[in-house]
Amino acid sequence: MLNDTSTSKLLSAKKRLKQAEAAKKLAEQDAAKKISEPSNQKSTDEASLFRAAVKDVKPFTAPPKDDYKLKPKPIPLQFIRDEQQALVDSLSDHYIPAHEIETGEELLYLRDGHSPDILSKLRRGHWVIQAKIDLHGLISDEARLYVSSFISDCKKRGIRCVRIVHGKGLGSRNREPVLKNKLRGWLMQKDEVIAYAEAKKQDGGSGAVIVLLKA
Repeated sequence: MLNDTSTSKLLSAKKRLKQAEAAKKLAEQDAAKKISEPSNQKSTDEASLFRAAVKDVKPFTAPPKDDYKLKPKPIPLQFIRDEQQALVDSLSDHYIPAHEIETGEELLYLRDGHSPDILSKLRRGHWVIQAKIDLHGLISDEARLYVSSFISDCKKRGIRCVRIVHGKGLGSRNREPVLKNKLRGWLMQKDEVIAYAEAKKQDGGSGAVIVLLKA
């Protein structure tokens, strides 16, 4: 058994050991603090320099999302007017038909260089009517522009066979088909037109014409 002296020495030794461990731990903490201090100081200095550099800069405020939408292109009204006028000017009201075929009151037309069979097929309804317009209620200039624009548009869309309703002139001053007579000349002046024939009764008869366009 340990006597009192031995026990006292043992406790004293343990106490010194704990003190030594505590002193070592404190020294390690001090050393770590000294190592980190320059880094922290450097970060603080860089932050201060950045704030000084941007102190006069105004923050950017992004515009609302809608401001980024593409604005529609302006409509070229003058170009459209010029184009329409060119279509009107391309057709004359004083054109004298030279190749129109008359069969009684029925009017037929076939452009030179094409087979007569085309007229027979057109009259029989060989081609399906793909588009149509009605000129009722239009004055001559309006009808001329309408017809010219319609045929040009059909050509662009690859439409071959169309019907144009011109009326029988029953509502005109002299009860004469004014638009019908003018339409004949307009159609002959259009290079896109191969042939035309009076419509069948169910398609308008003498008040309409079936027109075949170039492919």
